[in-house]
Amino acid sequence: MMIKMPATALAIDYGASNGRAVLISHQNGAMSYKEIRRFDNHVAEVRGDLYWNLFSQFAEILESLRLAQRFDSVGIDTWGTDFGLLDPNGRLLGNPVHYRSLRHAGGQDKIERFASRSALYRATGIQRMDVNTASELYCQMEGLSFNHVGKLLMLPDLFAYFLTGEARTEYTIASTTQLLNAYSKTWDAGVLDSLSFPARIFCDVLPTGEPYGALSPEILAQTGCSAAPVIATTTHDTASAVAAVPEPEKPFVFISSGTWSLIGVEVDAPVINEVTERENFTNEGGFGGTIRLLKNITGLWLIQETRRYYREHGEPELSYAQLEQEALTAEPFGYWIDPNDPVFTPRGDMPGRIKEYCKRTGQGLPPSRGALIRCIYDSLALEYRRKFRLLGEVTGRRYDRIHIVGGGAKDGFLCQLASDACNAEVVAGPVEATAIGNGAVQLIALGQYPGLAEARAVIARSFPIKRYIPQNVPAWDRLAGAGLPV
Repeated sequence: MMIKMPATALAIDYGASNGRAVLISHQNGAMSYKEIRRFDNHVAEVRGDLYWNLFSQFAEILESLRLAQRFDSVGIDTWGTDFGLLDPNGRLLGNPVHYRSLRHAGGQDKIERFASRSALYRATGIQRMDVNTASELYCQMEGLSFNHVGKLLMLPDLFAYFLTGEARTEYTIASTTQLLNAYSKTWDAGVLDSLSFPARIFCDVLPTGEPYGALSPEILAQTGCSAAPVIATTTHDTASAVAAVPEPEKPFVFISSGTWSLIGVEVDAPVINEVTERENFTNEGGFGGTIRLLKNITGLWLIQETRRYYREHGEPELSYAQLEQEALTAEPFGYWIDPNDPVFTPRGDMPGRIKEYCKRTGQGLPPSRGALIRCIYDSLALEYRRKFRLLGEVTGRRYDRIHIVGGGAKDGFLCQLASDACNAEVVAGPVEATAIGNGAVQLIALGQYPGLAEARAVIARSFPIKRYIPQNVPAWDRLAGAGLPV
C-alpha cells in the first residue's frame, strides 16, 4: 500500500486490566507517541463465572476511532488464548469466557486423554497451561455440539471482524492456541482431529503485517473517522511488546513484564526438544515469522491481586509504591513461593494463599505485609534467574543483558533484583512497549520503516530507558549453593 510519509498508525492495546489508544508516527527522526484514550478493561462476573465485557471493549474501540479521526491504519493487540465463537451466519454466540474462569481448571488433563502431552508439545511447541485455547475450547464445548459454530476468532481477530467484516486469524495470536503447528505455521490437522475440533471453524492464518481489510462503511459512518485499513499487527500483546525491544541486534533476552512475566529470546525456528518440553518452554510466533522461545511466569498479577484484596478489606488507599517500600524494608530471602503454582491463578485471597503456601512448605508464616510482598519479589527474581540460565543452555548462547519492557519496567526494585539474580545488565523500557510495538509494526506495513531492526533503532533513541547493573550477585550465588526451599 502506498502511503504518503510520514504515516500515522492508531494502536489499540488491550491488557488484562486496562487498555489504551495511541497514535504512533515518525517525526524529526524519532518515533512519536500520543495517547488519546485510556480505559479500564472490566471483567464481568456472572453466577460465579468470569467473562470479558466484549461490547464495552468494542465501544472503547469505536470511541478511540472517533477521537483519533485521521490516521493511516489501525491495529489491535490483546492477550492470547481467549476467543469468541460466531454462528454460521457470522453472529456472536456469546461473550468470550475469561481465561481465569474456573471452568478451565484441569483442561490440559482432559485433552491429554485424547492427545498425549508429548504429542501436543512436539506438534505445537506450546507450554502446558490450562489457559491454552485448546483446553479452553474443550472445556467450554464439553458435551455440546459444534454444529451451531461457524468460526472461532481470537479476540483481536474478533475486533477486526467487527470493524471490517473479514474473518481471519493473525499468526502471532494463532500461535498461542496450542493448535497451530510450530513448523508449518498452519492449523495442525492431527491435533484438531484428536480433540474432535472441526477444521472448518478455524480461519486462514494471516501473516503479520497484512491487512484484514478496510474499515467498513458502517464503522466510518458511526465514528466519522478517515478511511483506513485494519492491519494484522503483532496482535498478541507479548509479540507487540517484543517488537518494541530497543535492541536492533540479536541475540538478547527479554522480559515482557506485566500481569504475566514472559522471559525469552527471539529465534528463527522452533526449539522443541526434551529439555524445552521438560521445562515447559513455549514457542510463540513473532514478527517476520520468528519464534519467541519463552517461559510464561505468573508476574505482577501476584502483587496486583494482593493489593486488590487488601484494598477491598480495609486498605482503600494502599498504593503500589507503598507496597514496594514495605518490601524494601523487609528481611530479604525469608520466604519463597513457586509463582506458577496453580493455586495463585484465580482471583481471590492472594495474601491468604501465599501464607498457606509458606506454611505448607515448612517455612512458617510471613510476619508482616512487607515480608509477604518481599516474598513475591524474591520469588519472581528467582524464577527469572532459573529461566535466564536455562535459555542459555537450550540456545547454546551466553547472554549478559536483559531487556525488561512493559509496565514492570517502572518497578525499579524488581528490575534491580532481576539484575542481581541473573548477574546481567537490565535495560528497562519502554514502559508502553506493547502499544509502541503495535504501532511500529503498522508503520513497517505502511512503508515507513524497511524492517523491524530499523524500527527498533528508532525506538531506542525515541523513548526513555533505564539501566541496572548487578550489585548483589554473591548473595544469590550463596542461596543457590545452599539450596532453596522451593
